[in-house]
Amino acid sequence: MSDLPPDPGSTLKALRAARAWSLSQTAAQTGVSKAMLGQIERGESSPTVATLWKIATGFNVPFSLFITSRLPDAPGKATPGAPQPVWQQHSAAMRAASMFPFDDELRVDMLIVELAAGQCSVSSAHERGVIEHVIVIEGQLMLKVSDQWHTLEAEQGLRFQADRPHTYRNDGSQTARFYSLIHYGAQKIWPDDATSR
Repeated sequence: MSDLPPDPGSTLKALRAARAWSLSQTAAQTGVSKAMLGQIERGESSPTVATLWKIATGFNVPFSLFITSRLPDAPGKATPGAPQPVWQQHSAAMRAASMFPFDDELRVDMLIVELAAGQCSVSSAHERGVIEHVIVIEGQLMLKVSDQWHTLEAEQGLRFQADRPHTYRNDGSQTARFYSLIHYGAQKIWPDDATSR
């Protein structure tokens, strides 16, 4: 694992270059404004978890690409006591860490996510065929999929088609911690030169 910190601006720039997308095209695809995208690329803005989710979803790449310095096909394991790369919102409403680097063979991204009490986060629809598994570790999580709310307690989970908008909400008085395992379909995730950075 590289000792360099995650650099979402460089990652965004590499993805845009790989797909030959202008800032306007990227804004249309991700729902993030041109101004914000430019600030992220230039390192003038620290994007929130929610903004990074929009960008990752728009490019159909794993979220972990933006919060870890590991290359997507690098082998890795979770080591007890070892620090995990974390990207946190300035408001501390949500933070996420990659448990493992994206596995190109299994096509799985595994994250651990914390959502503060009283907070809500809306996720855009992923590409067709993407399946997400959410397993609550601590607290209580409200999860909305296809206009239906599900209440998940600790040690409960839900698997759902993530190619539709979905919402995470914490109505409790303590932080909700949960695993998010995202399985991508057979579609190509990585542009040929998106990881040559």
